[in-house]
Amino acid sequence: MGFKCGIVGLPNVGKSTLFNALTSTASAQAANYPFCTIEPNVGEVAIPDTRLNDLVAINNSKNTVPTRMTFVDIAGLVKGASKGEGLGNQFLANIREMDAIAYVLRCFEDPNIIHVEGKINPLSDAEIVETELMLADLESLEKRIPSLEKKAKSNDFEAKTLLSVARKCIEILQLGQPVRVLSLADSERDDFDILNLLTSKPVLYVCNVDEGSALNGNSYSQKVFELAEKEGAKAVIISAEIESELSQLDNNDRQELLNDMGLEEPGLVRLIQVGYDLLGLMTYFTAGPKESRAWTVPKNSTAPRSARAIHTDFEKGFIRAEVISFEDYVQLGGEQKARESGKMRIEGKEYIVRDGDVILFRFNV
Repeated sequence: MGFKCGIVGLPNVGKSTLFNALTSTASAQAANYPFCTIEPNVGEVAIPDTRLNDLVAINNSKNTVPTRMTFVDIAGLVKGASKGEGLGNQFLANIREMDAIAYVLRCFEDPNIIHVEGKINPLSDAEIVETELMLADLESLEKRIPSLEKKAKSNDFEAKTLLSVARKCIEILQLGQPVRVLSLADSERDDFDILNLLTSKPVLYVCNVDEGSALNGNSYSQKVFELAEKEGAKAVIISAEIESELSQLDNNDRQELLNDMGLEEPGLVRLIQVGYDLLGLMTYFTAGPKESRAWTVPKNSTAPRSARAIHTDFEKGFIRAEVISFEDYVQLGGEQKARESGKMRIEGKEYIVRDGDVILFRFNV
């Protein structure tokens, strides 16, 4: 499990340039981090994690399997997308499949690139994107209400609870706010997820800045970060221009360019890190001579829930987890010495897996 991130934005904000640059950079990474093109607008990239390299080296693993992230360059957003303008329906359907949405916002001046709205205003751009998604959600809910009301009148309990949540969503949308801001009881969460609304997706604002602003941002990106903080969203600064340059270089030249820019890592890595934080994800590992592998699970996952990432049978037949912290595993040189030093712990069903744990699951089905 990695996550699927849809990249959206108005025309001429650098959305496709950024997508092409990020996925090209990924394809130029070392063999451990392959990139594959699923469709012309879908790129799957391995998530760089130096910890996995350490585990491979210690175990002399034959195979390395990083966790993965899928970028989807979602075309078709213009004013009126919710009513079918541009690629309207296709655009909206693609977003429903995403775990998170990256709003690419133009935070640079360039007289040679005309802005579709005639001015540079990233907050206005974000509002246009959000408005189209809210309008689509409102229309979707209003179509579902009559059917839910009919079922609720016949004492269908599930329809009653779903209708209640749907009405709450309509109320917040009519106030001009996305449904993700709703405060819901735990008992309402499943119904909320069933509705699968566009504005329920976590949002990551990507500030596409000029080359000179790549390190510290500019006045445009500052406003976007303020918006993100206010909304409880996330924001990241990336220069699509720099990412395009990086994508055409080999590893040594790429690092040299990053150093010249004062940047520690490519935008791909920063985007993934912020995305993981946004979705509350973490990584644990399995390691051995045959394979060392990274697994992505939600933070605060129990051991059985984490085992599910490998296979549902691991969760169903969970017996115990044999856990070594990453630090102990590396410091002691692997599983056997960690066992001998008493650093391997036997954990049960209530154990909350920690980021970086190296785990061997015992199960029976």
